[in-house]
Amino acid sequence: MEGIWLEYAWTLLILIGLEGILSADNALVLAVIAKHLPDDQKKKAINYGIIMAFVFRFAALFAISFIANVWQVQAIGAAYLIYLGVKHVIQGPEDHKEEEAAEAKGKGFWPTVAKIGLADLAFAVDSILAAVALAIVLPETGLGHFGGMDAGQFLIVVIAGIAGLILIKFAASWFVTLLDKRPGLETTAYLIVAWVGVKLAVITLSHDKVGVLPHDFPHGTLWTVTFWVVLLGIAVIGWFMSGKKGNKE
Repeated sequence: MEGIWLEYAWTLLILIGLEGILSADNALVLAVIAKHLPDDQKKKAINYGIIMAFVFRFAALFAISFIANVWQVQAIGAAYLIYLGVKHVIQGPEDHKEEEAAEAKGKGFWPTVAKIGLADLAFAVDSILAAVALAIVLPETGLGHFGGMDAGQFLIVVIAGIAGLILIKFAASWFVTLLDKRPGLETTAYLIVAWVGVKLAVITLSHDKVGVLPHDFPHGTLWTVTFWVVLLGIAVIGWFMSGKKGNKE
């Protein structure tokens, strides 16, 4: 029995590490979506978004076989993120600031929470599928079944998911502060958001019911390395080209 629990503990550590990696780009997306809000509303909107994400992910555990076939959710998320990033780059920083100001004056808060919820839903599908894929190969614990899987397997997926949401919350708050201190990073952030949208698009195109790309392509070495090299390249170039607030007055 000890061997089973060691295997569970090791898998849980792997899942938390995976959630930590995924939380970086997820958090940046949330920070960018909430950026136009007044300071006192930014963290509140992200907190509401995290609560929505928890509900989405917990519900996803009970409907994993259904969600696995709903490729449209990730397709909508991909289209929205690519639109968000490309629109900012084409529109230009000044026009975008005017739009942000207009949104902040009126019905900005709840529509922003809804946008965060949409992004959370798209991310939740991939995150839960990845976690369940790792958990279901673990030996059964004999503790009964819950959510369509062994109770022990279900528990470590839930724990890993909660850890991921905590990491996203703190990372998103840090990104909000960073974007305030280095406004020149805003365009870089939107380029990364668009690139994350491409990532979701690749996952959608590899779905069994779409079949444009091979099923295992999104999790293969070639695409994984390509995604992170491009993302880090955008981040590094953007960092050196941006300056702290007040440096370019």
